[in-house]
Amino acid sequence: MLELSCRLLCAALLIASLGALLVRFPIHSLLNLKPRAAMDPDSELEFEMPGVLRMYKTGRVERFDGTETVPPSPAGDPANGVASKDVVLDPAAGVSARLYLPSGADPGKKLPVVVFFHGGAFLVHTAASPLYHIYAAALSAAVPAVVVSVNYRLAPEHRIPAAYEDAFAALKAVVAACRAGGGAEAEAEPWLAAHGDASRIVLAGDSAGANMAHNLAVRLRKEGGIEGCGDTVSGVVLLHPYFWGKEPIGAEPTDPGYRAIFDPTWGFICGGKFGLDHPYIDPMASPEEWRQLGSRRVLVTTADQCWFVERARAYAEGIKKCGWEGELEFYETKGEGHVFFLPKHGSDNAVKELAVVADFVRRC
Repeated sequence: MLELSCRLLCAALLIASLGALLVRFPIHSLLNLKPRAAMDPDSELEFEMPGVLRMYKTGRVERFDGTETVPPSPAGDPANGVASKDVVLDPAAGVSARLYLPSGADPGKKLPVVVFFHGGAFLVHTAASPLYHIYAAALSAAVPAVVVSVNYRLAPEHRIPAAYEDAFAALKAVVAACRAGGGAEAEAEPWLAAHGDASRIVLAGDSAGANMAHNLAVRLRKEGGIEGCGDTVSGVVLLHPYFWGKEPIGAEPTDPGYRAIFDPTWGFICGGKFGLDHPYIDPMASPEEWRQLGSRRVLVTTADQCWFVERARAYAEGIKKCGWEGELEFYETKGEGHVFFLPKHGSDNAVKELAVVADFVRRC
């Protein structure tokens, strides 16, 4: 009995001592842990695109894709001789770009100008991303053309329509530089002044960049054009365009789980300002504007395993029926996925698609 009493007394003293210790030092302190709020006050997610971007409710943004960059090649790319450099197109708007000049461009010889907008769901990548640097240089060599690969503001720090505003500012700056005439204006960008043909400008882009090219061409006509260019460009190239909509079309999956992957993304990109039925993301929603597309020629490319293949097909069919007066070309690659030509830039299919694009630009 005495032994039992001693055990109970020892246990009571141990519990009391532990209780006092926990009052002075909370358990998470003893275990070298912190409460979640103290450890990471912005750990609650607002939005996540796995492997691409994560945004927390405090506004902190983490990017996991499109963050790598490569320098330009002012002396020429060893692979194709294309020279490249980074320039500021519009200091007031803060719009910059990477310019590409093909090898052997004769002094004063005018070339078509491709104003290119990179993809990345409006969220990631820049003109200096390795995939886009390789593609833009290859396109410049294949045409040959001056390629202006534009840097634009990204969401979520800058929601749509910020990217569209930057695209418009970039086009105006490019046209003005091309019309400067071989450096007649001290501030004119010399490559564009010497070699850029303001009468042969092609708007191009992949994925989100294709969306931008389309919307820029619409705005060009809608707002009466810009000085030196009018309300029409020579061509528009939409590579695997990022279009979506409120309702499935064609053979697009109707599964709610599948659509839940894409539906919230647009709302996040634009901060909920424009719905899935807005013509920014669904051109078919506004045929009266669509038929005013400011271009004489349009090339649409896609792949049968692209997430947005049904939208590209519908765009190609719809633009022919909406009353737009122009020439439409459509090119679809079998057995490939969305913008496959970027990671597989040396593959047979990628080379074939590049040849289609280059031929289109040459004829604009």
